[in-house]
Amino acid sequence: MKVLFIARASLHCEPGGDAIQILSTAKCLRALGVHVDIKLTNEIADYRSYHLLHFFNITRPADILLHLRRSKKPYVISPIFVEYTEYDKLHRKGLSGKLFQTLPGHTIEYLKALARSVFNAEKIMSREYLWMGQKLAIQQIIDKAAFLLPNSYNEYNRLKKHFIIKKDYSVIPNGIDPGIFYSETDLQEKDELLVLCVARIEGIKNQLNLIKAMNGSRFRLLLIGKASRNQQGYWEACKKSAGTNISFVGKLPQEELVTYYRKAKVHILPSWFETTGLSSLEAAVMGCNIVITDRGDAKEYFGPDAWYCDPSSPESIRNAVEKAAAQQSSEGLRQTILKQYTWKVAAEKTKLVYTALLNNYSK
Repeated sequence: MKVLFIARASLHCEPGGDAIQILSTAKCLRALGVHVDIKLTNEIADYRSYHLLHFFNITRPADILLHLRRSKKPYVISPIFVEYTEYDKLHRKGLSGKLFQTLPGHTIEYLKALARSVFNAEKIMSREYLWMGQKLAIQQIIDKAAFLLPNSYNEYNRLKKHFIIKKDYSVIPNGIDPGIFYSETDLQEKDELLVLCVARIEGIKNQLNLIKAMNGSRFRLLLIGKASRNQQGYWEACKKSAGTNISFVGKLPQEELVTYYRKAKVHILPSWFETTGLSSLEAAVMGCNIVITDRGDAKEYFGPDAWYCDPSSPESIRNAVEKAAAQQSSEGLRQTILKQYTWKVAAEKTKLVYTALLNNYSK
């Protein structure tokens, strides 16, 4: 079985959670005997060599349409359906923030695609996207897909609110690599006052409100992540607002995150939206108590074993951190992650979909 993963053009220069999902799933599928190659949307591919295609990030339909037209191959898609509308309309600063206040969400995403093509050199590969627009382009991709692979039931239900869906789907969970992020000794070295936030520094991740919440507190906050190249103003505002108990570490490889996860009592993602929060999964399996946004799909993963905050309220963020810091780590959550939320589990479920799909096509 030969499968071609097709990912956004900026996957390597602006890596995020989707990059970890794509690379980790591919690695584990290969271990299961599936031949997987990865191409970016702006690269040429010999589609004839593959049995099917696997796309990611349905909110970037301009990256996908061209390959559908050229390949004529069956395909599945992992939507990674992130909804940025609340942040874009209510909390984004500058000229774009003022413009977005008056526009519907799909129009905002269309304008972002145009802006990326101008300012980030992310060429719009599919000319039809220009006249179809965001919503119609996504609907066409859904209509032609053989299978949808959302990361949670909640994600699938959110998709159904925006689009007409008559396709089969299978929930493929996000995960962690237990070879990197699990040890029996992870609970023994905790610093009760150390709080981590592992995420790219950008408005949607909401580090500025986190900084306001933690300034002057008894906690030490470490912000680990690279500043988004498109939000240097936000990065400067974060640095300017940070008190003496807050430090910026920069981006670290996954292997180097282990030391920080092992020592921290709390990990927080107070984002305006999260489909899962991969760093929250990683931190939780290493014994951190998890504070995460109440927006998005995270409750399906963490249930009652996390503390949820309102990203618009520094007071809510600080209260959630205080509560999480006062509690013992949940061994039950650690074991749930190891059983249900690993990249091996994700790959096994994905392979089952591939096999069923190709069997149906062969008939």
